[in-house]
This record gives sequence, C-alpha cells and structure tokens, in this order.
Amino acid sequence: LQWSSPPEAIERCKSQEIQLAPPQFYEVCRLCNFSSLSELHTFSSDRALEGCERWLPVMLNASDGYIQLLPGDELYPEDPDYTGEKQISMSTDKKIEDLMKEGSVFHRIVIKSINNLAVYVNIQAKYKHMHPLMINSDRSDHNSRL
Repeated sequence: LQWSSPPEAIERCKSQEIQLAPPQFYEVCRLCNFSSLSELHTFSSDRALEGCERWLPVMLNASDGYIQLLPGDELYPEDPDYTGEKQISMSTDKKIEDLMKEGSVFHRIVIKSINNLAVYVNIQAKYKHMHPLMINSDRSDHNSRL
C-alpha cells in the first residue's frame, strides 16, 4: 500500500499503476476540492447535518465504452431498479462522444477503459454536497486545488 493524495491517485490510475473503480474515481475527484484535511473535516462536519440520498448507478453501454448514469442525469431512468429484480439494461449504438454532444444535463462517469475514466457533472448538488472536479483520467489537466 502507498499513500497518495487525490491528484496523485488519479495520476497513478492514468499511468495504470493502480485501478480505481468508477465510484472510487468519483469520490477521489470530490476530494480534489479540498486543500487540506482540516478543510475536508470542516466541510464534512457541516454537511453531515444536511442528510443524504441513496444512489444507484445505471450502466449505459455505448458502442465504444460505458457511461455510469447517476441521479439527475437526463438519461437516468425514472424508476431505477434498486432491488435487482428488473435487470434494467440500457444500450445504444451511439459513441460516447455523440452522447456527450447530444446531452446537456450531466451526472455521469464515462468509462472508455479501466484506466480511462471521466466525470461530468453540471446538475445542482443536493444536501450541500460537493461536486467532483470534472477530471478525465487520460489527461493531466486536473485543476486540482491540492
């Protein structure tokens, strides 16, 4: 095990030293908003009083990768299957780039390969949550504040 700051973890993912599953990639991108542990602690203590919501990522299979849709995204189903009984499967022949150009309301993780992830969010965060920085693991332009 090796300690990594959030930007370092993203760089290590990009260079294929480590793998970050999409939920962990999303959270590491959120951690990039904080410049210190103290700042994160203050934020989390204040935000904890606001409540939370249950999320279920819904996978959309595109012709050249996958998109994990999250609540608030315009493609997110109205009634996601929280129990696994319905086995919702979403797919399209479109490419990820075309889906991104066609869309305007995003809360998604784009997965082109195991080490090529990107987060896109432009919805209003609920419960005073912090959005992840929109980071693409195949580029070095994180704009991290750490």
